[in-house]
Amino acid sequence: MTTDFPSVALPDGERIPKLGQGTWEMGERQTQRAADIAALRTGIELGMTLIDTAEMYGDGATESLLGEALAGLRDDVFLVSKVYPHNGSRRGVQAACEQSLKRLRTDRLDLYLLHWRGSVPLEETVAGFEALRRAGKIRHWGVSNFDTDDMEELVGIAGGEHCATNQILYNVARRGPEFDLLPWLADRSMPAMAYSPIDHARLPKRSPLDDIAEARGVSVFQVALAWTLRQPGVFAIPKSGRVEHVRDNRRALDLRLTESECAQIDAHFRPPRSKRPLEML
Repeated sequence: MTTDFPSVALPDGERIPKLGQGTWEMGERQTQRAADIAALRTGIELGMTLIDTAEMYGDGATESLLGEALAGLRDDVFLVSKVYPHNGSRRGVQAACEQSLKRLRTDRLDLYLLHWRGSVPLEETVAGFEALRRAGKIRHWGVSNFDTDDMEELVGIAGGEHCATNQILYNVARRGPEFDLLPWLADRSMPAMAYSPIDHARLPKRSPLDDIAEARGVSVFQVALAWTLRQPGVFAIPKSGRVEHVRDNRRALDLRLTESECAQIDAHFRPPRSKRPLEML
């Protein structure tokens, strides 16, 4: 990570890029492979060196693509992957991690997440993560799609206090986590990783985002991403398989929304006034 690139801190103080890259749906089409790799490598050049993937994506095909894309660049990247809940037992986590490492062509992950909560007791998953951490196979671990009550239970487990982050669906159109989950994480110096920060390109056809974009000479998606990135303690992993879109994402990091613009957004995309169940994609 370049020293001047905006960052957030993990609970142990390590700083990671505030804007990274997602890989959902990458590597699933051979005709798109070269473009996917070019996009990922461009993002790295621009400082977006945090890259998120999962064993679920393409049934391992995405990890394999990423392993190819990171040839010669592995040490420049903060690499994240996720384990299926049904592989969440102590032995299952360790076996799944070994397969992910093989596909990614690396000897360690910087961050390993439980993709969502399943039927395996959290005690087993945490024990598996801790064993991997002691063995040097992973540097940090965390969770994904955990609501506040899940996080409360997690940190009450032996070793649960080592959780580094919670990857959640959070964007201007899905603001539920602001009511209780984001404050809970902030109180524990645990950043939130926002996936689908532009709502998987499903934003309303007309909203204040359009007015702001037109006035600024940028895209609606850049405004939406800038809104997510302005939140303290939040880092985002937009996915793009096109070089020009990766460059647009990077420019969004430098877009500073005014108080007036944020008020316009709040009037349309209202912040939550009560608890909402955590949404997932």
